Amino acid sequence: MERRTVATPAGDARVSLARAEGRPRALLALGHGAGGGVEARDLQAVAAALPPLGVTVALVEQPWRVAGRRVAPAPAALDTGWLPVAEALAADADGVPLLVGGRSAGARVACRTALRSGAAGVVALAFPLHPPGRPERSRAGELTGAGVPVLVVQGLRDPFGRPGEFPAPPPGGALVAVPGADHGFAVPRRGAPTQEEALAAVAGAVADWVLRLAG
Repeated sequence: MERRTVATPAGDARVSLARAEGRPRALLALGHGAGGGVEARDLQAVAAALPPLGVTVALVEQPWRVAGRRVAPAPAALDTGWLPVAEALAADADGVPLLVGGRSAGARVACRTALRSGAAGVVALAFPLHPPGRPERSRAGELTGAGVPVLVVQGLRDPFGRPGEFPAPPPGGALVAVPGADHGFAVPRRGAPTQEEALAAVAGAVADWVLRLAG
């Protein structure tokens, strides 16, 4: 992967680029969650699967992680650390569509800033629809208010929101359920699907939707 640093008002962000093989068809920028970094299994699966299909994947490490802090800042600070990266990537996209997204808190950031970043769509992996056990504290408005098509890929065992709890996707969007998967897309060791199959389902859903949106 190529690596670069992007200065933001919240500090330096770090970008790892897995470039498309052959003629690029889209650029997908993905952020991480509040409890981990770009090493998350779902982000790594997408970054490995999409470049051979013509999609450049940029894994974005937020400034708070780059600085070595363990606790994510408030949403406004996360947005401040994300937008300059999205703008820099858009300028480097060579005319192909820019899509943004991420896992968990990173998906929320992408939804909140989608219109300002000029993105053609949002990929939301393990979107935290509500805190575990608190469905009344719904964040559905961030999804429905993104202003662009949104793909949600959600584990059937995700305590932050199971697929059946989500509102109908806006036009152009989609909701894909991953059997057996929890918030980190981990699956039980016994039974189906296997961990490899679950991650392949995540990456496949993202690839299909991104390529369809990119035309």
